[in-house]
Amino acid sequence: MKKYAIIVAGGSGSRMQSSIPKQFMMLKEKPVLYYTLDVFLRSYADMNIVLVLPEEYIATGQEIIDAYFNYDRIKITTGGRTRFHSVQNGLKLVEGESIVLVHDAVRCLLDVSLIHSCYEAAFEFGAVVPAIACKDSVRIINEDGSNESVERRHVRLVQTPQAFLSTILIPAYSIDYKDRFTDEATVVEAFGMKVKLIEGDERNIKITRPEDLELANLLMQ
Repeated sequence: MKKYAIIVAGGSGSRMQSSIPKQFMMLKEKPVLYYTLDVFLRSYADMNIVLVLPEEYIATGQEIIDAYFNYDRIKITTGGRTRFHSVQNGLKLVEGESIVLVHDAVRCLLDVSLIHSCYEAAFEFGAVVPAIACKDSVRIINEDGSNESVERRHVRLVQTPQAFLSTILIPAYSIDYKDRFTDEATVVEAFGMKVKLIEGDERNIKITRPEDLELANLLMQ
């Protein structure tokens, strides 16, 4: 079965207080995006990558690929209005029956072992999401402005890569977009499929703020 990783790199630099999108910021003298692409290419010799970029940054992404990688296993496509539309565009480049992993470009500390776990679980269950336990107390805000506690042992923090059989994910993305589609799992569930949770990785952080970049530097040491 073919293997595809759709790397969604549509973020801006707004929360990083930078004009440069966070996936292109430097981490240990290489762009954040480099580490994400590198780990997927190392995960399987037959892994194919679809890199989804804003149209104005396609040339920048191409420069990173040309500098560090063999282009044969990486294709670039343009992102859409939302994450849903960006993934939808990426899926157009998936050929044949496959396992498709969708990953945030700015989760650059991903380990090969988690990619393997997601792939193997998707092969067995069809739709898989890595998640970690919540360590903090959690409260939910109701529509009337009141709030109440939530038992944290029932809460999981979702990560990527989210992995699916292409025969599930591609048809799911034929449905109409809804605002509640914040990730691939919510789309697949709206399509009527169940999603299996597997253990994520505490190190698999998402770089969205300056302090996250500092933490990534420390973790890489």
